[in-house]
Amino acid sequence: MAQTSAETGTGTGAGIPSTPDAPPKRRPRLWAVVLAACAGQFLVVLDVSVVNVALPSMRETLALSQAGLQWVVNAYTLTFAGLMLLGGRAADLFGRKAVFLTGLALFTAASLAGGLAQQPWHLLAARAVQGMGAAILAPATLTLLTTSVPEGPARTRAVATWSAVGAGGGAAGGLVGGVLTDALSWRWVLLINVPVGVVVLVAAAVWLTESREGAVRRLDVPGALLATLGLGAVVYGIVRTDAAGWTAPGALLPLFAGLAMLGLFVAVEARAPEPLVPLRLFRSRAVCSANAAIFINGLAMFAMWYFLSLYTQNVLHYTPLQAGFAMIPHSLSIVLGSKSAPYLMARIGDRALAVTGTSMAALGYVWQGSVHADGGYAAVILGPGLLMALGAGLAATPLATIATATKDPGEAGLLSGLFGTGRTMGGALGLAVLSTVAAARTDGHETPPALADGYRAAFSTGAGVLAACALFMLLALPRPRRETTDKPLPDQPGTPTAPAPHPQDTPD
Repeated sequence: MAQTSAETGTGTGAGIPSTPDAPPKRRPRLWAVVLAACAGQFLVVLDVSVVNVALPSMRETLALSQAGLQWVVNAYTLTFAGLMLLGGRAADLFGRKAVFLTGLALFTAASLAGGLAQQPWHLLAARAVQGMGAAILAPATLTLLTTSVPEGPARTRAVATWSAVGAGGGAAGGLVGGVLTDALSWRWVLLINVPVGVVVLVAAAVWLTESREGAVRRLDVPGALLATLGLGAVVYGIVRTDAAGWTAPGALLPLFAGLAMLGLFVAVEARAPEPLVPLRLFRSRAVCSANAAIFINGLAMFAMWYFLSLYTQNVLHYTPLQAGFAMIPHSLSIVLGSKSAPYLMARIGDRALAVTGTSMAALGYVWQGSVHADGGYAAVILGPGLLMALGAGLAATPLATIATATKDPGEAGLLSGLFGTGRTMGGALGLAVLSTVAAARTDGHETPPALADGYRAAFSTGAGVLAACALFMLLALPRPRRETTDKPLPDQPGTPTAPAPHPQDTPD
């Protein structure tokens, strides 16, 4: 694949001059692009889940409250999701390599600060800055692939590898976090990013070449701030319901303020000369449905690692290392699903595979909803975990393919950022909602039976969310179009048959 693209000059994006008059630039080798993109994606997704196993240790060292534990995760995911649209747009305008390197440098520096934290607010602030770096970095990873690899099977395989690495990063977080917490300290779940980030930074600076689309224009900073603050306020209001209840002003005021800011965000985007999210994108059925689907999917799937980590340690009394090893099959299963997706997509279609994968995950959640205080590994962790992880892996690649398909290279970063925002924000909101469900069921009790009852309620709720997502995708995702089989007319034997349009390219 690398030889074909490098030698024949196929593909767009990285390595192609920004203007026709620009001097020729060295084209990057595709293996270098894929390696850099996957390494960056692995780091940002790993840090969503790697802290889960270390949460009990963080709580003991820094005297974190239960709400503080949620914000160790949410401080990262909120800034990650809220600023990802800005990061995606910046990659298109200012250059994919420059944005990639900037995001990776910020992410690495924040990881160092978090690992050295001495107070709870130090850790939460570092996690928020980490999320900012991830928001700049993550869209550039997918954009590097979609603009460098020619459309077709090669790009599908590259996106599948990117999805598998990302899924593997989320799944491997439990093992990595367990090993580092048990062998060294919880601090190393953050400090480990520093040497890895430096190596990737140097390699990307050497291997990648710059590319951008069009002249640099003004970014929609007000839109990015409104989106981030609005989504953050909504999540904060949901988290507050844990202690204050759904009718308390302390929960309702942030919820309504967040919704008002999100409404203002839409109004700003409609009038902005260079909007962060052009509203015309949502005229596409593919963009709307795929992003809505990944948002709903994320409401449940993101919380799987969080609750499994807490269940294994707080109820089954696993050590962090044991909890990490317990999730190795989950990691392998989700990677297997992601890597199998291109083969299955070619045979049953994007839409069918996305529905099948989400339905499989929903069945796993139903099974996981049977957790109890005396559960055995095979029955309450391994079996349902394999179903949930395999289903998540199968669904991720077709949804990413549908959501980011475009004929305009200038929108590649924006669509990548939009897709990542939906997935990550769905995860942040889902974690807040399901944590509230679990806390309401335990009613303040922290005995193993009470905690197991709360986790059971969270998984059962997640099963309902995934079932609704599967039904939504069945109805909303664009149906595949059959290719035309018209033969040339007898008097025009050499007339070629026009190729069938891509399902995402057809107007709705």
